[in-house]
Amino acid sequence: MKETNMWNGKKKAITFSFDDGVTQDIRLTQMLNAYGLKATFNLNSALLGLQGSLERNGKKVSHQKILACDVRRVYQGHEIAAHTLTHPNLTTLDDDTIVHQVETDRRILSEIAGYEVVGMAYPCGGVNNDDRVAAVIRERTGIKYARTITSTCRFDGQDNLFRFDPSVYYIDADLESIVDKFLALKADQPQLLYIWGHSYEMDAEYISWEKFESICKRLAGHSDIFYGTNKETLLVK
Repeated sequence: MKETNMWNGKKKAITFSFDDGVTQDIRLTQMLNAYGLKATFNLNSALLGLQGSLERNGKKVSHQKILACDVRRVYQGHEIAAHTLTHPNLTTLDDDTIVHQVETDRRILSEIAGYEVVGMAYPCGGVNNDDRVAAVIRERTGIKYARTITSTCRFDGQDNLFRFDPSVYYIDADLESIVDKFLALKADQPQLLYIWGHSYEMDAEYISWEKFESICKRLAGHSDIFYGTNKETLLVK
């Protein structure tokens, strides 16, 4: 992140990132829109429209994917980004297969979105990225940034946009304290609060919809904060 002419001259910014393109995103985008917040949604193009469910937190929750024909409408005003075609762990794949999974997903989503998709989030839990995978993506695809799942609990800039670590996973117990710390921050250098998750986790009650809305309300409407998508906050000139 550069310091000159970024974020409309503001030193603080907030962005969200949500994975998998599930139908709970419809409710989520409506909530974000109500508070003037922006997010990036990372989609698996080969899985769009797929029906399914998951067992999470002792509950069975829907994991139905958004239909391809609904993607542009549901995510209007936010950013669509890649999440690979079929959600494999990229560290287990050879270089050519990584390119196929990432670049084909990016191109299909660009056609669906009506603009060039340039971001992504690494799929799968655990160790889902490494230097080799990041180098393949940087050198052989049109991706410009890629988010990991490693929380930093920090807000300062990072040099490696192809292994970009978020501030916090929104189901973590310390979410509220991190939000409080960010809001109280008097920044003289660029500071980014980057929150990520999956919207179906609210149905599983890792965090309730009501609690997340209260977080949105606290984060919204601050004159010293820029609200943007991942692309708008990371790829600044």
